[in-house]
Amino acid sequence: MLQLPAAHPPVFLLGLMLLVPLALMPWHTWVVLTISGLAMGAMVFLMASGMSLTFGLMNVLNLAHGAFISVGAFAGMTVLGMWLADAARSTSAAANLLAVLAALGFAALLSGLLGLVFERLVIRPVYGDHLKQILMTVGGAIIVFELIEVIWGHREIPVPRPEVLRGAVVIGGMALEKYRLAAVVVGLAVYAGLRWVIERTRLGILIRAGVESREMVEIHGYRIRLLFLGVFIAGSALAGLGGAMWAMYREIIFPQMGDELMISVIVVIILGGLGSIRGCFYGAIMVGLINLYVGYLEPRLAAVATVGLMVAVLMWRPQGLIPVIKV
Repeated sequence: MLQLPAAHPPVFLLGLMLLVPLALMPWHTWVVLTISGLAMGAMVFLMASGMSLTFGLMNVLNLAHGAFISVGAFAGMTVLGMWLADAARSTSAAANLLAVLAALGFAALLSGLLGLVFERLVIRPVYGDHLKQILMTVGGAIIVFELIEVIWGHREIPVPRPEVLRGAVVIGGMALEKYRLAAVVVGLAVYAGLRWVIERTRLGILIRAGVESREMVEIHGYRIRLLFLGVFIAGSALAGLGGAMWAMYREIIFPQMGDELMISVIVVIILGGLGSIRGCFYGAIMVGLINLYVGYLEPRLAAVATVGLMVAVLMWRPQGLIPVIKV
């Protein structure tokens, strides 16, 4: 029997998801909602890809991932709202972009450093034991959230969006928000970069080989523990990057925001296929689109649209859109 390539199910479902709403709303509304949904999906992908990476390559179930998202959001706010506030409010596009890049870089750096400490103190003692990983990471997340409140306070904090990313561009009579377009570009760039590193570089080959046979990689002189530590740091940095992007998107943050976003993150990871970066990307885009489409067509169902999509996909493909055994 002819078997379709693994890429076909998500492409088919994504195409169906795009075409059905087009028949139910004006085309210009569909375009605006689609761009907005892609932007939301791109930001969710940034947050979910880190957790998918650590699970797929290291078999580590890190339920403290939401804490890293919150840390990234507050780190980005610190740069935009305090350290480089003048640059963020400037009318100079160059100054604005400098502030944005600094905010994203600091968010990724701080979350990555937190991931380094977290891996050594919390994750390393429980490698290979998912039950202990759940208990330890949940406890670690509580500590991180408390530290956020100690450092930044427990109240909601506004996040200034730089002027260059405010407003919209008008194309064909349709107003497309600048920040959403930028989010799509960043999400696509990160996805392409992850795919290239994991599938095309020597580092990616070593990491995947280490997952398959740790002893074989170590026999050849490579320190697999350091490789896995690097993967965890990268996953934590991606969470921070996504948190900073989400902070500028919502323009207001609070300490437990990462926990709220974890629902979408976990849905995306399960939907795409546990540990699959490609599946994570498709799942995030679908989650972003269905939230916007359903919110427009039937707002009362918007709250359950994401979970409903996951249930429908798992009934069709219990292994997820693009399942992997080892990435």
